[in-house]
Amino acid sequence: MGLLSMLKKLKKSSKELRILLLGLDNAGKTSALKKLSEEEISHIMPTQGFNIKSLQQEGFKLNVWDIGGQKAIRPYWKNYYENTDALVYVIDSADRRRMEETGVELNSLLEEEKLAGVPVLIFANKQDLLNAMPPKEISEALHLHNIRDRDWQIQACSAKTGAGLQDGIEWVLKTVEAKKK
Repeated sequence: MGLLSMLKKLKKSSKELRILLLGLDNAGKTSALKKLSEEEISHIMPTQGFNIKSLQQEGFKLNVWDIGGQKAIRPYWKNYYENTDALVYVIDSADRRRMEETGVELNSLLEEEKLAGVPVLIFANKQDLLNAMPPKEISEALHLHNIRDRDWQIQACSAKTGAGLQDGIEWVLKTVEAKKK
C-alpha cells in the first residue's frame, strides 16, 4: 500500500458526525442504538439523561447522543442541538394514541434555529408489531410532506430485529456527505 493510499484511508476514517437521537420515551431509541452497535437488547431500561455511543460506519465515526424522551427531560434536549450533523427521530409506530404528541415534539425540533437545515431521519420503529402504522400513514398523520427546509426520510424499522436500521444510517451518511460537498 502506497503512502498516498494510506493517507487517503486515514483521512477517510477521520470523518466524524454528531448525530442526535431523539423521540418520546419508549419509542426504542436506545434499543436501536444498541442494535446498531451489535449489543444485547434483551434488558433495556428507560434512559435517564443520555447515552453517548461511537459507531464506525463506512469510514465515518458516528458520535450518537441518545437523549431520554420522558416529558420531564424533553426541555433539556436543547442543550444538545449545537453542532448536530443529523437528527434521528424515533417513533413508536404501534403507539397510535401518542402519535399527536410525537408530532408536536418533532415539529418543535424542526423549528429550532440551532437545528435549521439539519437532515432528519425518522425511524418508524416497531414495524415487527401487528398494530404498527406503516411509514406512509405516519408520514401523512405528521404532515411530513410539509418539511421543505431540509432533507428528510422516513424509514420503517424494528430495533428488536434490526430490520431497516442500517438503511436509515446509510441514508444519513449519504445525505450529510452530499450536503458537505
